[in-house]
Amino acid sequence: MPRIQKDQLFDLIKSLSKSEKRQFRLFAGRLVVNDQAKFMVLFDLMDKQLHYDEAAILGHKAISKKQLSNLKAHLYKQMLISLRLNPVHQNVRLQIREQLDFATILYHKGLYGQSLKLLDRVKLLALEHEEKNMAFEIIELEKVIESQYITRSIGNRSEVLVSESAGLSAQNALASALSNLSLQLYGLFLKKGYVKTDQEFREVSEFYQQQLSQVHLQDMGFREKLWYYNAALWYHFIIQDFKSCYRYALKWANLFYDHPKMINLNPIFYLRGAQYLLEALFYVGDVGRFENALEAMEQTMAQPEFPQRENVQSLAFLYGFTHKMNQHFMTGTFHEGLGLVTPVLEGIKRYENTLDEHHIMVFYYKIACLYFGCGAYKDCIFYLNKIIANKSLEMREDLSCFSRILNLVAHYEAGQDYQMDRLIKSTYKFLIKMEDLHQVQKEMIAFIRNLGAIYPQDIKKAFHQLYATLKVYEHDPYERRSFLYLDILSWLKSNIEGRSIPEIIQERLAQANP
Repeated sequence: MPRIQKDQLFDLIKSLSKSEKRQFRLFAGRLVVNDQAKFMVLFDLMDKQLHYDEAAILGHKAISKKQLSNLKAHLYKQMLISLRLNPVHQNVRLQIREQLDFATILYHKGLYGQSLKLLDRVKLLALEHEEKNMAFEIIELEKVIESQYITRSIGNRSEVLVSESAGLSAQNALASALSNLSLQLYGLFLKKGYVKTDQEFREVSEFYQQQLSQVHLQDMGFREKLWYYNAALWYHFIIQDFKSCYRYALKWANLFYDHPKMINLNPIFYLRGAQYLLEALFYVGDVGRFENALEAMEQTMAQPEFPQRENVQSLAFLYGFTHKMNQHFMTGTFHEGLGLVTPVLEGIKRYENTLDEHHIMVFYYKIACLYFGCGAYKDCIFYLNKIIANKSLEMREDLSCFSRILNLVAHYEAGQDYQMDRLIKSTYKFLIKMEDLHQVQKEMIAFIRNLGAIYPQDIKKAFHQLYATLKVYEHDPYERRSFLYLDILSWLKSNIEGRSIPEIIQERLAQANP
């Protein structure tokens, strides 16, 4: 298969909606001379292409190889200017920056009074929307004007500006420190994953507590609280304290619900907070609160003022459908969950340029689990093979691990015995290469290794033994996540008792919520 060329300009053109393309043509044609401008010829050529083809572009007589680089740079810039003028992309941040630019122009023109008046207005707008970095930048320009020129605006103007500057500087420093901590914890998670021993738990906890020793919640505004909850959430995820994850995710989500205008200004942060809340509730198995949180997120995303930008909508699709599928796993309603498969596959195709490969593979795994729960083992195997065939998931060995285990179980249930020996060997070979295996995974390796030697009449006894072995780890703080990837206990119990997996899950749910 030929390798598809990638090009930033081509990707930008393909991301445009019909209305954005129409606006750009009007914008570029505002001068008669641009009607036949070469950069518009380039735009039309690339717009018609399905994949970037430089040779086809150079085959057009109007564009030479020497001109192409400059034409692409000019077209890229003009498109960004046009997009900036589009009302769809206008928000408070752009308005503040625009007003700051206007004030700077007035300052350079020597119209100091007009500049200060405009700065005072836009500063209030920045503070109202928690844009404290830009507010600090505005105050710094005010200080420049006041210190260099005699404006006679207010008698104690210098003291007011110094006080405002110091206050914002402290708040910005706190927000920066908390965002740094959040990023450090995220980096730690990517490097080492969840804590697996008491020693790792102590090391992470000491680092986290040390960083927060001088932080006080009562000193924080919206932005500082947001980063504080973000850092706290990552810490409790790493130590696998999912109940505390729920508490901080709830604070994060409620921060936005208490300040609804911030949802439209910071939709990505809102969606991430709502997603972490749902993920924590999924981990602790609280169906009632999960369904309430999912409904609140869907209602918010359905509001007319909720941003419709591509990056926002791709995340809304990712988080929304991930947790709709999780809801069916929690309630054992696998057959009803199959109704999500088609819209998920359509969404993957629609957002393929903005979704990363890992999340696409997670969708395939969840689809496979839905089919497994319904007893449609061949469909389950089809989607698992998409993951197993992917060679770029080294960072997420856990997904590859449980995909292979589920694939083996699905082949067993499907009665495809002729492949079992080969699958057992390949799965065992893959698992023993994994680093930092959990005890649950080790027990599964031992069971898989001996599976081929078990006589058919002894298989139920083997299931009994494995169930008793794994049941011990169900509530172990360092082992319980394994059961979230693969509900192996429900499968074993269904085979032991001769009942379906949905029956087992729904019975457990009824016992937990009488």
